[in-house]
Order: sequence, then C-alpha cells, then structure tokens
Amino acid sequence: MERIKIKQLRLALFLALLTALAPLANDMYLPALPMLHSHFSISTSLVQLTLTMTTVGIAFGQIVAGPISDYMGRRSPLLLGMIFFCLASLGCIYAENIWLFLLCRFLLGLSGASGIVIAMAIARDIYEGAELTRFVAILIMLNGLAPIISPIIGGQILYFGTWRDVFVLLFFIGIMLAISTFFFTETLPAQKRIKHIYSAFRKYPELLHDRYFFSHCLLQCFIFGAFFSYIAGSAFLFQNICGVSPQTYSLIFGGIGLGLMLMGSLAARLAGRISDIKLLKYATHISFLGSILLLILFLADGSIFIIYPVLFVTIVPLSVIGASSFSMALAKQDHNAGSASAFLGFSQLLLGGAIMPLVGIAGDDTPLPMTIIMITGYSLAIWCYYRRIAPEHRSD
Repeated sequence: MERIKIKQLRLALFLALLTALAPLANDMYLPALPMLHSHFSISTSLVQLTLTMTTVGIAFGQIVAGPISDYMGRRSPLLLGMIFFCLASLGCIYAENIWLFLLCRFLLGLSGASGIVIAMAIARDIYEGAELTRFVAILIMLNGLAPIISPIIGGQILYFGTWRDVFVLLFFIGIMLAISTFFFTETLPAQKRIKHIYSAFRKYPELLHDRYFFSHCLLQCFIFGAFFSYIAGSAFLFQNICGVSPQTYSLIFGGIGLGLMLMGSLAARLAGRISDIKLLKYATHISFLGSILLLILFLADGSIFIIYPVLFVTIVPLSVIGASSFSMALAKQDHNAGSASAFLGFSQLLLGGAIMPLVGIAGDDTPLPMTIIMITGYSLAIWCYYRRIAPEHRSD
C-alpha cells in the first residue's frame, strides 16, 4: 500500500511539472521584462509581445496536442514536445535579435503545451471515478504552486545573473522531463487510440453552434483578457512606476498567485453549498468593482500599500469565476468533454495573448491601459452573464 502511494505521488509530481512547464516559461520570465526592454532597445508593446507569442503558442499547442496524443499515444508526442521545448529554450538563450527571440518564445509555448494536455490525458488513462477525482485534486494543488514560486525563482536568478539565465534553467527542466518521458510507460494502448486523427477535430465546429457553451466561452475570454492585461502590465507597474526591485516584484506576484490558489480551494468548498451560477455572479461583480476602485487609485496617485490590496481583491476571484464557468460549460458536454476543454483553453489564451501588447501602448510609465482593459473585460463578462448565461438558470 505504501509503495502504491509513493508511486502515485511520483506520478503526480511528474504530471504536475508537465502541466506547469508552459506557465513556467511565462511566469519565471516576468521579472526580466524591464531588462529585456533595455537589452534589445525595444518598445514596451514589443516586450509584451514576447509574452503574447508564448501564450498564443500554448493556445495552439493545446488544441493540437490532444488529438495527436489520442492518435499516436501519449509517450511519443510528449517526448517530441519536451525535445522541442529544450531547443526553443536554447534559441531564447542565444537569440541576437528580438525577431528570433519572438519565434523561439512561440515555439516554447507550442511545445510546452503538450505537457498540459497530455498530462491530463495520462491521468484519465490510469484512473477513473473517485480515484481520478482524488488524483486530479493532488495534481491541481501541486500545479497551483507554479505561479507562486516561478516568479520568485526568476527574481533570484536575476539577482545573480541575467535574463538569459532564466532560459538556462528552463532548458535543464526540459532535459529532465525529456529523460523522464523517455522511460515513461505508454498508458494508451493501440486498441484504444482513434483510427483517424481528423475525427477529433470535427468536434470544434459543433461547439461553436452550442449557444450555452459559447456564452461561457465568451465570458471566459473576457475574464482572461483582463487577467492577461495584469500579467503583461504588473512588472512595469511595480518595478518602473512603484520602484520595487525584481525580487520584491516576484514576491508581490507570488502573493497574488497564492491568493488565486487559496480562492480556488475555497471555491471547491463552497461548490456544494452555493450554486455555480451564484458563485459566478458574486465573483464577477467583486472583480469589476475592484477594477473601478483601482482606476480611481491610479488617477489619484495612490500608494502601493493601498494599490496592492485592491489589485489582490480584483484578481483572486478569477479562480472562482474560472472554476464555476468551466464546470457549467462542460455540464452539457458529456460526449465532447475533451474537445470542449481544449477549445476553452485555446480561446482564453488566444484572446489573452492578443491583448497583452495593448497594455504597453502608452509606454511603460502609466498603468492606465492595463486598468482600462481590466474594466472593459469585467464589464463585458457581466454583460455576457446577464444577457446570455443567467437566463438559462432562472430556476437556480
């Protein structure tokens, strides 16, 4: 029994690191954004485009990796993904101009996304029912540590080295995962694989014609657009405007990451007591009001000691919004759960990535574009809730 628990924990650690790999490529690198700005002598929008390229890469990688792993099995596509992740990391290290760096950032997200999708597929291959639920709970808890510790690690790397050293660490993480994947036993036998890869992609057009699912897809796009504006703008807000060090910024970012994880845990506890539609309503309104207050504070030149708590309250409800909306969106997708999940992830990241460069449109010395995008995202989410989602839950 003890050996089984140890084996399960080892598997959970392996899969958690796989799912965290692509987010690590963005979060660990955030404290280095102002350094990149001066190193390549580029605009703030172009710096934030480096985040966009990785995010868009993750979006397309998710929607492609799932069907490929259903067709080829889990091990081979995952190993290929880890090899390309290592090569993309090397490309980032040795990039001599911003355009090559942007290409490598895209490939970093594209290859890292294989870990997100295939890790969850492996969990479904091995476990089912209550065992699957327990295992995924462990996986989510471990994965929740990534946005907390990765910017802290990135900040410490910058204390001793340069932004290129962040990608050196990512390269070695990729090597370690590639070796682990090489010795990993295939979990999807040949008889359970799909016969034709194109059959998996047929589900996506069907989802677009499902009004209820598409409504949740829109809401999550708006919410994650607001969230990604925070990711793109926070480094410049705290380092350039508030004057904190990369190390202090990494702690600030990690604190909000911890808040997101704890709020997700609270959402799980409240799920049986409060309906998903009410959780969605309350959390969306809290974030919207927080973003309005944030704008007022910026216009009044508020202190960082007031701005940070308000930003915290504005961002952390996203865990509740994401969990409740995701649950409702998949509730009617019994036969399309995998495709629906991949499509939600794809659309969130695609819009979020497209929004990131807009945060720097007015330069790196004003937080107003970030705040306005956040207010716009939350406003559209509330509109979507009242016009498209709430009418379907009149009896709740």
